[in-house]
Amino acid sequence: MNIKPLAPVWLFDLDNTLHNASHAIFPAMVEKMNAYMARVLGDGETPASAEEISATRALYWQRYGATLLGLVRHHGVDAAHFLRETHDLPEIESMIRFERGLGQLLRRLPGRKILLTNAPRDYARKVVGHMGIGRHFSDQITIESMHVHRQLRPKPSRIMLRRLMRRKGLNPRRCILVEDTLDNLRSAHALGMRTVWVTQYLLKPGKKPAWLDVKVKSVKKLIEI
Repeated sequence: MNIKPLAPVWLFDLDNTLHNASHAIFPAMVEKMNAYMARVLGDGETPASAEEISATRALYWQRYGATLLGLVRHHGVDAAHFLRETHDLPEIESMIRFERGLGQLLRRLPGRKILLTNAPRDYARKVVGHMGIGRHFSDQITIESMHVHRQLRPKPSRIMLRRLMRRKGLNPRRCILVEDTLDNLRSAHALGMRTVWVTQYLLKPGKKPAWLDVKVKSVKKLIEI
């Protein structure tokens, strides 16, 4: 499939798309999230058990697409505080793993490039800055910009994506979402975007869904599409 002539705007996810977050960053975040949830779900004196935390995370992920949304809705958690606490990784630079040559790829890839991540702004800037690729993005859209009617609506929210397209003056049919998460890609596909599934950092990616445009192991393969 030749998608270059129709795709002047590339929307890039960050974690497990442009870098290997599963190596060290995600495990560290999970540890912090578990500690945070233990306090929130506990009775004020005794922290919640690991079993309760796991069950709650699974429930909210299935119902809302993100654990954070369930914590905000049912436990009054402040989203900004949660994100700040769970993404505060003092040793983050030593935890980042990524392919060399990404900057060269982004420079050669035709069209605009926009970062579109559910991560908070400070975290995204640190990661992109360490990778030395920030200058290649004309915009960096983080979770702080993903609200609809004052409600947090990160990917894969179709309403958020639709409003984002209008706000940024983007035609979905001129956009390509490059992602590791199929749910996010499915929402983009429903809005008319083209979709690229990056599987390099996934443990068991599975087969390419029929609706998906392209499946690649690495973002460095985009130049060959």
